[in-house]
Amino acid sequence: MKILKNVFISILILFFLTNNSWSKSPSEFISTLSIEASNILSSKLSDDEKIVRLKEIGEQSVDIKGVGLYTLGKYRKALTDSQKKQYEELFKDYFLKSFSGRLVAYTDAKIAVLSEEIKNEKYTIVYSKLIGTSERPEVKIDWRVYTKDPENPLIRDLVIEGLSLARTQKEEFNSIIANNGGNVEALFDSLNKFLEN
Repeated sequence: MKILKNVFISILILFFLTNNSWSKSPSEFISTLSIEASNILSSKLSDDEKIVRLKEIGEQSVDIKGVGLYTLGKYRKALTDSQKKQYEELFKDYFLKSFSGRLVAYTDAKIAVLSEEIKNEKYTIVYSKLIGTSERPEVKIDWRVYTKDPENPLIRDLVIEGLSLARTQKEEFNSIIANNGGNVEALFDSLNKFLEN
């Protein structure tokens, strides 16, 4: 389980590491992202500088709002406008903090893109693998890329060895809400506590 957790962390770094010069092809988008990941992780920037960089780029490369609403599941329908706005802000801060602070130590996350499958005009799955090292086995990674705007593809999920990261987050959030009588404010409290630490 520890190895799998470390693989998650290694791969999630790749959510953030790209720039505004998007490729039209989702495969090229992911390839560019992985090359930049390698360059930034091996740079001489301080950890604090890398975290700032990750947060800035994460906002550009991931559909944070879409992922956040998905993770609420059925509970998003019960949100008031005020709660929805509050949640979107909380989730964005949670998402950026939860990953960026833990990813700066990873310097060898290299991805090889294998192929892509166009599901429809809005979604393409990019198939790739995390290249194995002496300390880590090869891992299959499927990227769910949202392509409604071909000039600005956004990542909506990663499926690592068959396990969806977005679905895992959804299950965790829904469990928190369900264990508190369906009160979504319990999730807000949990996210706020995380952000305060």
